[in-house]
This record gives sequence, C-alpha cells and structure tokens, in this order.
Amino acid sequence: MGPETGEQRQSLYAEVTARVIAELEAGRLPWVQPWDGAACGCAMPHNATTGRRYSGINVLILWGAVIAGRYRAQRWLTYKQAQAAGGNVRRGEKGTVVCYADRFTPKVEQAQAMDEERDPRAVAFLKRFTVFNIDQCEGLPDRLTSVPKPMADETALLPAVQALIDASGADFRISGEHAFYAPAEDVVAVPPPVAFHNPANWYRTALHELGHWTGHRSRFDRNKRGSFGSADYAREELVAEMASAFACASLAITPTVRHADYIGCWLAVLREDDRAIFRAASAASKAADYLLAFVPETAS
Repeated sequence: MGPETGEQRQSLYAEVTARVIAELEAGRLPWVQPWDGAACGCAMPHNATTGRRYSGINVLILWGAVIAGRYRAQRWLTYKQAQAAGGNVRRGEKGTVVCYADRFTPKVEQAQAMDEERDPRAVAFLKRFTVFNIDQCEGLPDRLTSVPKPMADETALLPAVQALIDASGADFRISGEHAFYAPAEDVVAVPPPVAFHNPANWYRTALHELGHWTGHRSRFDRNKRGSFGSADYAREELVAEMASAFACASLAITPTVRHADYIGCWLAVLREDDRAIFRAASAASKAADYLLAFVPETAS
C-alpha cells in the first residue's frame, strides 16, 4: 500500500480525532480504559509475530479495540502475517485500522536541493494498515495464542518503577502537599507516599511528573511555556497523562487519570487541531520509552 494522499491523511486525522473527542465528551479517557471489565490485563499492544510494540496514536486505537472486542490479549497481526504463521483470519471478522507515519525525501527533491546547494526537504507520509487481534484468527500456533495470566498483586510490580526513578538521575523530591514539575529548576516533587490511599497511585503520580520532566530543554525540549488554562498547557498535560499511561502499561500497572478536570481544555485543543492527538500521543510514546530505558533488566 502506497503513501496516503493529502486528502486521505486529512481523513484519517479527522476520523481518529472524532473518536477521541466522542470518548472525552462521554467522560471517558482513551488512555485510561476500564481494564477491570476487560477480558485481558492492561499491557502495551504489540505485533504477534515480530514482537514490536505499537506506539503513539496506535496505542489508543488498539486499546479501544481490545476493550470493544473483549479480546484476551494485546497481540495483533496483519492478514498476511496470520497466513504466514500457518493460520488465517476467521471469515466475517473486521480488522482495526492503524497508521504508520514517517518522512522521506523524494529523489527529485534531492537532485533539486543539490543543484541549489541547500539541504533537501523531507515530505511527511502516512500509511494505513489493517490488523487483527489473535482472537479474530484461527489455526495460529500456540506460541502466538497462549495468554499469560496477569499478576494478581500490582504492588509486586512497583519496585521496577522505583528502580526507574532511582536510575533516572532526576532531581526527585518527596515533599509538600502537591505533585508538580518545575521546569526552571528541573525539579520533580511528589508528596510522601502516606498521602496516597493506594501505594500504586504514588508511583503513577511520579510517572506523570517524570513525563513532564522528559520535556525539559535538555531532553525533548517540548513547549512548556504555556500558563495554566492555556492551550499549550493543556497539550503538555495531555502528553504527560499519556506518557504515564504508556509507561504504566509497559510495566503491567493499570494506568489511572490524574487530571480529568482538564477534559474541557483537551476537547478545545482537539476541536481546533485534528492532528493534536497524534502529536501528543507520539510525544508521549517518546517520553515513556525514555523513562522505561532507566528500568534495570533485573527489575523489569
């Protein structure tokens, strides 16, 4: 399948944004799904044959599909991959559309840039792919369909988060009554654990603030200049919310929302720009991956 045309790209942005807006209007956050009622535990979606994890907006798309379909696992594959693995997609099953975005430099542009003695300009492109959950397939080998049982005690997973915090090198302070990140000082502050009813919530909060921390100018240099209530502020909160959710899910910890009171601000941002959720989800994936790199292998 070739790159999308400009009109097709716009259609995909609009379709996905409309779905996210509908969820938010209903009071649901796509990055905090109702995992208690799901058939599978919370985890990051990945390709069943390659093991590669999906990222960015595709995480939200596939999480939503898992909940809607009540699938038992976060494993996906294309029609051809199911056939190559010795199985097939069951007749009548409807796939889920995900997308792949990147940039490339056409040969014509490379040649023209060389003639004009300038750097070539890359062109954005977007591809759609249709994937199917392993529960929508039959005849697949056991190695692709066996579903591990989720860990019953979530607190047993928390040492991995503590190891991440310790290894990050962040100026991480336990004090005060409010959790926050101060960009000017590059400081993360979280209240003492005793202030939280659930020990896991302290770590979820810590990951949210560390999500902000990744946006410092010495790291990903995200726009953190917006004042409270501004569109820029809402965008950054959206990134931190999803970064925490993606990091939690990667560690098999069920994510929760920290700032549901921002729903109105997020809706305003998404209604104004149908690419905003794509940018935020992409930035959140990068932030989560940056944090997860600090988890020692012995703790993961």
